[in-house]
Amino acid sequence: MIRLTREVRCSIQPGFENQGGGKNSWGGWPSPAGLAPYLLIRVTVSGEPNSATGYLADIKEFDRLIRDSLLQRINALYSRDGWSTSFESVLIDLWGPVSAGIPVNTTLEVIEIKPTPFLSYSLHREKADMIHLTEQFEFSASHRLHCPGLSDQENKTLFGKCNNPSGHGHNYVVEVTVEGKPDSTGRLLALPDLEQIVNRAVIDRFDHKHLNEDTVEFRSMNPTVENIARVTWDLLVNAVAPVTLRNVRIYETPKTWADYSGA
Repeated sequence: MIRLTREVRCSIQPGFENQGGGKNSWGGWPSPAGLAPYLLIRVTVSGEPNSATGYLADIKEFDRLIRDSLLQRINALYSRDGWSTSFESVLIDLWGPVSAGIPVNTTLEVIEIKPTPFLSYSLHREKADMIHLTEQFEFSASHRLHCPGLSDQENKTLFGKCNNPSGHGHNYVVEVTVEGKPDSTGRLLALPDLEQIVNRAVIDRFDHKHLNEDTVEFRSMNPTVENIARVTWDLLVNAVAPVTLRNVRIYETPKTWADYSGA
């Protein structure tokens, strides 16, 4: 089975179908003609490609579906509710029309909306009544990779420069994903509430600290990115209730990260 994803970049522009001139589908169309919300919308489908063409689906169909159908519905919600429009309600409203509009040989797997590069909302086929909310945070900290049970030479051989006695630093990116059903307000969780929880439980605890020396969690635990992911999960898993923590991802660098989902 193949999974195919198409991303459309666009601005919320009521009356965009009358927007004349050219298009920039790479940078986003409809264009942000004025102060307008900008979105990335991703649709993922699955199935078996056509044996002759090699296509699972023609991406031009997805562009038409998203721009001609989805944007009309998003614009209608935005025109009705303005700034109070929730992404949760948009996703729930879109799932049926998108599922009905995709090619007949495919199955809708995911719809994702990214209002910023650091925030996303998504709906998944296996839990089509559950919204996934993912947001990124950052903290800066130093650490030293060192195992007391190994000799100094063994530690130096294993960890190299990361075993520097004075430590070294990273700008860690913390990506938190929670899931649940929207409440009576139409939202899974108020974004400021999630941010307050993560800041209090994780960011304030680790930011500008030497993890080995300044934190209880890593005083006797090697602060690898893997262990930081596990500890972050433990700090958040009960704090985010009533929603459910689905995944924690810690980026040590743009090229190295660890995920932990509690199992």
